[in-house]
Amino acid sequence: MTALGKLFRTTAFKLSAIYLVVFAALAVFIIIYIAHNTSEVLGRQLNETIDEEIGDLVRQYERGGIGRVVRFVDHLSRRPGASLFLVTDFSGNAIAGNVASVPAAVLADPDARPQRLRYARFDGTGNEVGDQLALVKVVELPSGFRLLVGRDIGEREQFRDVIRQAFRITIVVMIALGLLSWFFVNRRVLKRIDSVSETSKQIMSGDLSGRLQITGTGDEFDRLAESLNAMLGRIEQLMVGLKEVSDNIAHDLKTPLTRLRNRVETALREPIDETDTRDVLEQVIEDSDQLIRTFDALLAIARVEASSSGVVMSDIDIAEIAAEVAEMYEPVAEDAGTRFAVDIAGPAKVHGNRELIAQALANLIDNALKYGRPLEEGGDEAAAEGEDRNRISLKVGREGSTVVAAVADRGPGIPEGDREKVRQRFVRLEASRNAPGSGLGLSLVQAVARMHNGDLDFADNHPGLVSTLRFPAK
Repeated sequence: MTALGKLFRTTAFKLSAIYLVVFAALAVFIIIYIAHNTSEVLGRQLNETIDEEIGDLVRQYERGGIGRVVRFVDHLSRRPGASLFLVTDFSGNAIAGNVASVPAAVLADPDARPQRLRYARFDGTGNEVGDQLALVKVVELPSGFRLLVGRDIGEREQFRDVIRQAFRITIVVMIALGLLSWFFVNRRVLKRIDSVSETSKQIMSGDLSGRLQITGTGDEFDRLAESLNAMLGRIEQLMVGLKEVSDNIAHDLKTPLTRLRNRVETALREPIDETDTRDVLEQVIEDSDQLIRTFDALLAIARVEASSSGVVMSDIDIAEIAAEVAEMYEPVAEDAGTRFAVDIAGPAKVHGNRELIAQALANLIDNALKYGRPLEEGGDEAAAEGEDRNRISLKVGREGSTVVAAVADRGPGIPEGDREKVRQRFVRLEASRNAPGSGLGLSLVQAVARMHNGDLDFADNHPGLVSTLRFPAK
C-alpha cells in the first residue's frame, strides 16, 4: 500500500490521469456531437421526404380522386424500399398500401404531425413482417379517407446502436491507452529520476565523480543531464582546487611564517643594537608584504574563478591593453638587460574585463622576465646566431575568429609533462625555486582565460617558452 500510494503521488501518474481525462472528455464530446448532428440531419431529411410524398399523393387525389390515389399507392407499395403507405376509409379499413397493421389511435388522430410507432408491413411477396419501427404522418383527405405515409427508421436505430457501441469501445480504448502511456511514462521518467536521486546521494556521500546517466537519445533529460554533468565537473574541479589550495597554503606559507616568527623571536632573545633591530624589522615587513601579496593573489583567483558579479564586462581592444602593458614593462626589461620586442596588430576586440586581461598579460611578461633568461652564457649557439639570446617578445593579433596574445622567451622553458601542473596554485618548478614569487601567476592567468571562455597554451620556442592566450573575438 505504501508503494502504491507513492506511485499515485508521482508526477507521471498525475499527468497520465490528466491526459486520460482530457482526451476521454474530448472523444466523448466528438462522438456525441457527431451522433447528435447526424441524427438531426437524418430526421430533417426524413420529415422532408415524408412531406414530399404526402404532397404527391394529395396532388394525385386532386387530379383523379381516391381511385387515382389508391392506384398510385398500390404502385408505390410494390417497390422495395423503406417507404410506408396506407390508405383507409373513414372506418379505418385498409384499402391499399404496404402496411399490415398500425395502432388504431394513430389513424384516429390525422393532424399531420410525425409519430413514432411499431407496425407490421408486407414484404415484396405479400408476407407480413411484424414489430418494425417507423416514423409516420397521417392526413385526412376531403372525402374522409385517411392517408398514412412514413419511413422505416430501423436503419437509423441501428446507426444509433453503432454510435453507442463506438462510444463504449472508445472509452475502453482510451482507458487502456491511458494505462499504457502511464506505464511507459512511469517506467521511463521515474527510471531517469531514480538515476538522478542515486547520483545525488553518491555526490552527497562525498564521491564527487558521480555523473547523471546520458542515454544518447538527445531528449530533454539528456540535455539536462549534460548541463548538470558539466556543472558537477566544474564543482568537482573547484573542490579539488580548494583542497589543493588548502594543502599548498599549509605547506608553502608555513615556511615564511616560521621564518618571520624566528626572526622576531631572535630579536627578542638576543641583545641587538638599533641598526640590527631596524634590519630585523625591515625583513619582517618584507616577509609580511610577501604574505599579503600571496593572499591578494589567492583572493583575485577566487573572485575570477567564481565569476564574481562585481566584474564588469565590456567590449575592449586587447591590442590597446597590450600596448599599455608593454610600455610599462619596457623600462623593467631594459634595466634587466633584456631585449623586449613588441608586435601588436590591432584592432583585436573581445568582450571581457579590461583590468583582468591586463593583469594576465602582465603576469606572462613578468614570468618571462623572471624565468625566461638563458641558463648560461653562450649555451645555445644556434639561437645566438643573428639574434639576441636574452630576448622576450609580445605578439597580439587576430587568427580567424580568435584573438591571440603570445609572450615568448629564450629561457629553459617548461617541460611538456609539467605544462598542466604549472597552471595549479603554488606550483613552482625546481628551476624557479630561487626566484622570488609564490607560484600563483599562471593560476591567475588560467582563471582569467577560463572566465573569458578562452584558453592558455604553452609551446616550445626552441629554445624557450611561448605562452599563448586565446579569446573569442568580438
